[in-house]
Amino acid sequence: MARKSNAETAANPGRLKQIALTYKMTRKADPKVGLIVAGVGIVTFGVFLAIGFLIGHPVYLGILGFLVAFLAMAIVFGRRAERAAFGQMEGQPGAAAAVLDNVGRGWTTTPAVAMTRQQDIVHRAVGKAGVVLIAEGNPNRVKPLLANEKKKLARIMPDVPVHDFIVGTGEGEVPLKKVRTTLLKLPRVLAGPQITQVNDKLRAMGDLMSNMPLPKGPMPKGMRMPRGGKTR
Repeated sequence: MARKSNAETAANPGRLKQIALTYKMTRKADPKVGLIVAGVGIVTFGVFLAIGFLIGHPVYLGILGFLVAFLAMAIVFGRRAERAAFGQMEGQPGAAAAVLDNVGRGWTTTPAVAMTRQQDIVHRAVGKAGVVLIAEGNPNRVKPLLANEKKKLARIMPDVPVHDFIVGTGEGEVPLKKVRTTLLKLPRVLAGPQITQVNDKLRAMGDLMSNMPLPKGPMPKGMRMPRGGKTR
């Protein structure tokens, strides 16, 4: 019990430090984040307290309002921190790879299966939706890369669905902040054993860029993306 208590005590400063670092990073991109989060908390608590006085239970509603206000503040802060992180990553080489690295359970992601000298990159994700190719860079340069990867996949697994899209803000492109939701909204057509077979075939095929070093992505220090990870 003593060891567990010591571990929890040591972990709490780490969590507080992480929150403080995240707040500092978010404030650089969103200077009003502190006022907005505080405002949400005060208004939420005030509404519950007012209702408590009206119905004759100010203490009970005050306690409930405090808890709800804390939850509302955490949600608002988390969303604005996530938005700030995406804003700092937008347009930088490897940004999509950082998002894919946190897409969630059930997905196997492989960064940089193809790349140009200008750092136009194609990443790959495998899940219940099949194979998804995610490109970032100049659309005129990445489209041939996507077409080439799709041809290779069609030769070795013609019955597996292959989706593709380009990350960006142009017409027909997917914004960086919507990459994860776009993947998760794709129709699920493969079962677990089929996903394993697809991954085995892809590993046997190898990747064009498997020996080229690639940064994990321009994730700001102290900033964490939504929790998740690759399937290993």
